[in-house]
Amino acid sequence: MAQSKGAEKKDYGWKLQEIVFVAMSCIVLGVVYLAAVYLSAFINTAGTPVGLGFLGNELLFGVWFMASTFAAYIIQKPGVALVSEILAALIEVLLGNMYGPMVIVTGLVQGIGSEIAFAAFRYRRFDWTTMTLAAFLCCVISFVWSFVRSGYGELAFGLLVLFFVIRLVSSVVFCDVICKVVADRLAGTGLLKGYALGRSHE
Repeated sequence: MAQSKGAEKKDYGWKLQEIVFVAMSCIVLGVVYLAAVYLSAFINTAGTPVGLGFLGNELLFGVWFMASTFAAYIIQKPGVALVSEILAALIEVLLGNMYGPMVIVTGLVQGIGSEIAFAAFRYRRFDWTTMTLAAFLCCVISFVWSFVRSGYGELAFGLLVLFFVIRLVSSVVFCDVICKVVADRLAGTGLLKGYALGRSHE
């Protein structure tokens, strides 16, 4: 069962292997984040002639939430979602993200969404409900940030709704479904037995 309700008192301190896991997963996802930046730019360019130049970012937006939900679902401790998202964003910047250090601030904003979702259940429940809530809150909070930072307030209401719906679907697909399925399958192999998710599969 991929759910931990914490019947016993939980140890919320981070162990060395958990710190190493967060670092390694963030390095991998930092590379994925950067690849998504260039892929979204390509989609934007390809779609511009037919009036769909906005699609790239929104279609792939959920990719940039993955570090927070993936690591938090596996380790199941406070702070993992937020730290993972910031670290992945930092690595993305160091690898050469064209948008520069502001990406780290965006990572902070996005990580808050996931952290709130897991904190709402006191870090004792990790299942489809919490993962979907994390995806939803990442979407909402990042959209508010886009509204302020990227001038989304100037968009027509119908286009604004379309942007939000596309981003929400992307969030659910990438940082909810894909992250949970991949993590559960890894746990099923025994590779994560040193972490909370792996122990819940024993």
